[in-house]
Amino acid sequence: MPRHRPTKKVDVLGNLDLRPEEAVGDYLCSKQQEKFFVIPPNSDSAGDSIELIFVNNVREHDAMIQLQAEMLANAKRQTKVNSTRVRNMYKMQERLRKRFIEVNSFIKDCVDKKQAAEKITSEEKIYHRELGEGIESFTRSIGELKAFREALKATVQEFQPYEKVLDEVVKSSLMFESQQDCIDRCDALMLAQVEISQLGQQKLGEIEDMRKRMLKLTNEAALTVLGLKNDLSRLERSYNEFRVLGQKWEKILARGKLAISANYMNKYRTVDAVSTLFRMLCRRGDMAGKSLRNEFETQIDIIREEVEILSGVLKIMEANDSAAKLEEARDKTLC
Repeated sequence: MPRHRPTKKVDVLGNLDLRPEEAVGDYLCSKQQEKFFVIPPNSDSAGDSIELIFVNNVREHDAMIQLQAEMLANAKRQTKVNSTRVRNMYKMQERLRKRFIEVNSFIKDCVDKKQAAEKITSEEKIYHRELGEGIESFTRSIGELKAFREALKATVQEFQPYEKVLDEVVKSSLMFESQQDCIDRCDALMLAQVEISQLGQQKLGEIEDMRKRMLKLTNEAALTVLGLKNDLSRLERSYNEFRVLGQKWEKILARGKLAISANYMNKYRTVDAVSTLFRMLCRRGDMAGKSLRNEFETQIDIIREEVEILSGVLKIMEANDSAAKLEEARDKTLC
């Protein structure tokens, strides 16, 4: 079986998007129409002659010229009518523009008057409200003054016997000049007593504040001393730990120092041995070599070359010795 469904769309009937069985109706409809279907003439029928074609063309031309003249006359008449309408429209537009300007100015004046009236109305309302509040406050003050007047009358009647007593005190005493002087002195004494009591309360409050402050400072000092003791003990423990650690590192550094000095001694001994070996090889080879300690690499290279030469000579000698031993052994076997 195929992997895809076979297509049924073809281009035989003129529509790629329709299947053949669906395009039959469109095909029949296209066969029935005659607008876009040119029927060829029969072979035995005579066609139109040139004269007939000329006559038909002349008639069509005359009809078109007449239609053109009518349309030109209609266009001229319509142009006049349109020009008249345009002039009338411009006049009406100018009149409407003037009317619009007048109406707009009137509306702006009305808006300005409305804003001014609203502003005045709001100011008058505020002023009226303030006056109403002032009247209410004055009414309350008058009522309070009336109540105070009545209370004052009652107080005067209540304290009238005390006035008589004051008159008798002033007359009998030489200290006071008048009733007002006596009242002023009594008021001064009462005010002094009040001030003394207030001052005493203030001093007692200050003493209490000082006591609280001293207690707070004492507690803070105790806490500070305790914290310092804790810090001191912590520092002491840290000092002991670091002292032990310092002794440990001191021992480690002493061993490292000894190892470094031993390595330096081994290094110098090695350098001295290499220099001695270099001088011996130079004397052996009759070479004029200078034993400079800074030219250690050069000395090592020369020693390596000499050792390679000696090892090669040794190998050759061993080979000769082995050959001689083999010859002696062969001679002994032959004998």
